[in-house]
Amino acid sequence: MEQVRMAKDYDYLLKVLLVGDSDVGKHEIISGLEDGSSESPFCSGSAYKTTTILLDGKRVKLQLWETSGQGRFSTIIRSYSRGAQGIILVYDITNKWSFDGIGRWLKEVEEHAPGVPKVLVGNRLHLAFKRQVAAKQAELYASRHKMACFEISPLCDFNIRESFCELARMALHRNGMERIWRSNKVLSLQELCCRTIVRRTSVYAIDTLPLPPTVKSHLKSYALTSSQCINTLTNNSKNRRVKTPTQTNSTRNSCCIS
Repeated sequence: MEQVRMAKDYDYLLKVLLVGDSDVGKHEIISGLEDGSSESPFCSGSAYKTTTILLDGKRVKLQLWETSGQGRFSTIIRSYSRGAQGIILVYDITNKWSFDGIGRWLKEVEEHAPGVPKVLVGNRLHLAFKRQVAAKQAELYASRHKMACFEISPLCDFNIRESFCELARMALHRNGMERIWRSNKVLSLQELCCRTIVRRTSVYAIDTLPLPPTVKSHLKSYALTSSQCINTLTNNSKNRRVKTPTQTNSTRNSCCIS
């Protein structure tokens, strides 16, 4: 039991930096996440938070560093971009000036963290009636610079988890995890419901739920995939020669976040 308690609660750890002009809503993006401290222990110019996602049966812990967009904090970008495995470039879809400034942040990041996977994020999609940046314009810009592109809304909890999962997938693939290929931009309504239910119950309690057998089976695939990671860590702590079990077939096509 002591070995299980001492085992890490994640399989991979990634450092992610959120950059962009001030008032684009970087703090809004991470403020609603669970798990971890909300302030950086090192610098008052940035906020720090952690969250864990489940990606293709692996628990990926993200260290999210939100930096100030003010010019006087440019030294923070230089400092914290070193060692980062992923970059999220944030702009406000209702502020064209913030989108025009992405090029400056991209240049800064490429100088200090060349080749690191990046995701372009248009924040405040719930204010689309005030839109100043067209979605197509952002997608073309992201495509030219080989970035993924998402429009998100912290108010509606829309595409935030999916953008994190896509960046983590890109980062892990860059570091040799070729099996993690699938995009996580869109989830079906059924999958969103299953993810929420599994997060609030155990695999043994699923049979007691008043649901059709097919739905219970789908829920079990989520729960069993999550528990498989825990069993893998437990077995490896007892015997280092035991190979990691192959991933079971599942109807799950994306990811979940805890």
